[in-house]
Amino acid sequence: MGNVDQPVPPMDEECAAAWNHLVETQFGGRIPEITEELVPRAQAHKMPTRAMVLDQFPVTEEERSVPGLDAEITVSVFTPHDHEGTGPGIVWLHGGGMIAGHRFGAEAALQLALASGGVVVSVEYRMPPEYPDPTPVDDCYAALLWTADHAGELGIDPAALVLAGGSAGGGLAAGTALHVRDDGGPSLAGLLLLSPMLDDRMRTASAHMSGRLSWTRTSNETGWRALLGDRAGTDRVSSYAAPGRAVDVSRLPPTFIDVGSVDLFRDEDVAFATSIWASGGDAELHVWRGGIHGYEGYAPESRLTVETLAARERWLTRVLGR
Repeated sequence: MGNVDQPVPPMDEECAAAWNHLVETQFGGRIPEITEELVPRAQAHKMPTRAMVLDQFPVTEEERSVPGLDAEITVSVFTPHDHEGTGPGIVWLHGGGMIAGHRFGAEAALQLALASGGVVVSVEYRMPPEYPDPTPVDDCYAALLWTADHAGELGIDPAALVLAGGSAGGGLAAGTALHVRDDGGPSLAGLLLLSPMLDDRMRTASAHMSGRLSWTRTSNETGWRALLGDRAGTDRVSSYAAPGRAVDVSRLPPTFIDVGSVDLFRDEDVAFATSIWASGGDAELHVWRGGIHGYEGYAPESRLTVETLAARERWLTRVLGR
């Protein structure tokens, strides 16, 4: 995984200002990067909390245990206060570079659930380095199967089940969708991938960008090596673990992909959408001008974030036929 710096497109002014303010006030002016030594600290960062989520969103939360391949998996079921009968279901896989984050990091899914009258099942998948590949995808697959099997009691219409994830969770969602396709799992109404982390090989131009990025090449290498060990970057990696490697992406559900133009994952995300189209599949792709990784969280009131959230809601409305 060599490092040849590439030019960085201009950042959106509002997003850049919010990110630079965060760097100055929270990180002493230094761009935060995750190295192997810092993984424990990243995993100990448990924000947002359950209380913060319930204060921000008008939902209830129920913790459930899901049978996995070799262990019980914890999920949180978020149900809107005004939910009645059955509606859409979103199985959400949180971000965190494969090595951090937790199930309460579900803001993007909860925003969509409230807009569509849906229920969110957010998965506490086990993470590397303690649980390397294939455990994370296996856990996500098991949670999806459980959700489909229990759709009625959860208030979910099984014909309106969407698999979604952001960043690392987006990569896991894509890998899980390939797993579902190959193993005849539940039918999915849609696949929502938000700035997904798809390809451990990191060969694209955007994967070589440097500068004041919110997710750097060093952090990305750390995440992939935690997941894959010495297989990272070799030909011994499955498309379930790194969906950007998939040769066949046919027969995926209607897929939404969005990413910022100033994001390491930009080119691998564009390539994944292109592969879906080449296979005759249904994909909607948005490359948001000037967006950095995670800008929705850093600049929630920015024009770019408002437009991004609206595009996601429009796509979800279309695929659900609502």
